[in-house]
Amino acid sequence: MIEYKIYGMDCADEVAVVKSALLPYVKDDTLLQFNLLKGKLTVHNAQNFSQKELEKKLKSTGYRFVIWSQYESQQDETQSFWHRNMRTILTVIAGLSLLIGYLVHGSMHGFLHALVGDEGQTHAQPVISVIFYLGALIIGGWYIYPKALLSLKRLRPDINLLMSIAVVGAMFLGQWLEAAMIVFLFSIATLLESWSVGRARKAIQALLEVAPDTADVYCNHHKDLTSKAVSEVNIGNTIVIKPGQRIPLDATVIKGESFVNQAPITGESLPISKKKDDKLYAGSLNEDGLLYAKVTKLANDSTLAGIIRQVELAQANRATSEMWVESFAKYYTPLMMLFAFLVMIIPPLFFAGDWYRWIYEALVILVIACPCALVISTPVSIVSGLSAAAGNGVLIKGGNFLELAAKIKAIAFDKTGTITKGKPSITNIINISNTYNDQTLLALAASLEKGNNHPLAHAIFAAVEAQNIKVQFEAHDISVIKGKGIQGYVDNQLIWIGSHQYFHEKMKLQDELKAFHQQILELESSGHSLLIIGNNDHVLGLFAVADQLRDSAPAVIKALNDEHISTALLTGDNKGAAKFIAKKANLKEVYFELLPQDKVTQIESLKKEHHYVAMVGDGINDAPALARADLSFAMGQGGSDVAIETADIALMSDDMRKLPWIIKHSKRVKRIIQQNITFALSIKALFILLALFELASIWMAIGADMGASLLVVFNSLRLLKK
Repeated sequence: MIEYKIYGMDCADEVAVVKSALLPYVKDDTLLQFNLLKGKLTVHNAQNFSQKELEKKLKSTGYRFVIWSQYESQQDETQSFWHRNMRTILTVIAGLSLLIGYLVHGSMHGFLHALVGDEGQTHAQPVISVIFYLGALIIGGWYIYPKALLSLKRLRPDINLLMSIAVVGAMFLGQWLEAAMIVFLFSIATLLESWSVGRARKAIQALLEVAPDTADVYCNHHKDLTSKAVSEVNIGNTIVIKPGQRIPLDATVIKGESFVNQAPITGESLPISKKKDDKLYAGSLNEDGLLYAKVTKLANDSTLAGIIRQVELAQANRATSEMWVESFAKYYTPLMMLFAFLVMIIPPLFFAGDWYRWIYEALVILVIACPCALVISTPVSIVSGLSAAAGNGVLIKGGNFLELAAKIKAIAFDKTGTITKGKPSITNIINISNTYNDQTLLALAASLEKGNNHPLAHAIFAAVEAQNIKVQFEAHDISVIKGKGIQGYVDNQLIWIGSHQYFHEKMKLQDELKAFHQQILELESSGHSLLIIGNNDHVLGLFAVADQLRDSAPAVIKALNDEHISTALLTGDNKGAAKFIAKKANLKEVYFELLPQDKVTQIESLKKEHHYVAMVGDGINDAPALARADLSFAMGQGGSDVAIETADIALMSDDMRKLPWIIKHSKRVKRIIQQNITFALSIKALFILLALFELASIWMAIGADMGASLLVVFNSLRLLKK
């Protein structure tokens, strides 16, 4: 892999120039990855050719470039004001030269009219105005003519060659003002594309500046703070975040409480309450409390760094429509040049037409045929769509995934942590003891489960904490019965906690327990997991534990159904739990007791029925199914790193409401792309017809082309509005 910084490569047309130059060496254009945000070119599988050969081809494009590592080490030197703004400066100078030439032309025209009158007036343009027009042609075309020559040399006509031919033709006809105007407005068009891409990426560029460069590291030995660069802070270090400060690194709260605004990461508009053991994301804003936190990820591995990295990599996964437009433009431009040539010669040769007039109309066709609006219509829409999604806490890893979301006909959901909150809690306590109340039963259970990391044990701890119960019991001689339960001695009395199966092993189903057993069966059928507690002689009661359905799940499923998207639940849980959750969430299809490979098989089955299928999951066991689905979503906040890396789209706030939003957003992006392409081609077809009927002028063609470019850009930028 070889990486280069290419200066001035900031629009789709320029990427196409570089790509076409390198394709003789790099046979597959998917091996060329462009990051327009940084002006970075990455060439994969570089072992198939020498670096010297590659750089020779790069030099032939006329772009200045350096090895990426050299650029990073000399960034201050290479990023001068002139290099950053050369295109804008040259365009402004060309515009001023054009304006002066026009004013001189107008004043000389008026002077001659006053001097000799209409009869003696010459129509020749003043030499001084021609000089200024020529200056505008040279300065404004500084970037155009070298690319046009390269295009001619490669026998692959592009926009630059088309514009250059139009300029030469206008000069040949003595239309110096029109020639200069073509160059100036084409320069503005390329500036416009560069600006629009930059505007669309503001949401991403802002992320680069969100996280602070330093962190206040707390030293336990000296009880003081040391300011360190974030790159020097290690995992496990304690950092202090004061009110009003940005969080420098991903961490977990170990002391303090505060409200944290994590909108740059998750898209949540309201601050989130943070307390002990809660996660903190680099780049979030600590609003009102002092927080002590333990660093969990290095600066380069933070969630923020991952978002930035994934958005940059999204350039490689180009949208289908973007590739179609690029392919279309490759054939469209030479065909339009051939058509303009035929328009120029056929009427004079076969129909006694005026050569001057038909050469002029051919130039009109060349100008209006310029595919600027067509070429920028799709990439600006895609980048705007990606940026808008990132601003809403939805990380999409490529334009192709953004477009694919509009085609989805079915979505399969994992249960735990996706449809449900992933935090089991005690919903019912059934106490059949004559000795203990509910709080004492919880305290007994907590003493036995102390140190246990099982989710069901955490449900007991959470209930104890919620009810402020003081656990005064001490359990000893604790033993775990794998897959069944746990037992130990409390106050010299054997206490056990276990499953339904373990209950049958410990107790005979006597008449007095039949009603209790019936309650067990009813709770299991409604999707509960059970922790039955007892001693050597009696059953004391049970704790019914269930994972709570996400509050937004029913509304989300309804919204997806309204979009005519079928929904299904895929889970490894038992039939009762699966059907109970599916019913509450209004999911029609339910598949339960699935192993990871079974989920893959079920995804295959859904694809045969619905063609385009998405999968939503959060765990490691979901990764195979996520990879097999046409489009995959991962819960970014509660999900595993494996699931997030595997998925095409990450919901950074775990907000399921983003699912119907992204489907609608994708359809809106697709609709805007279609509008842009339709308008760009329609306006060109209209003016070609006007030119054939001798009703169009170069001025009209220039105005129409600029208007089309402006319209598709601003239409695309509508996607950035929330």
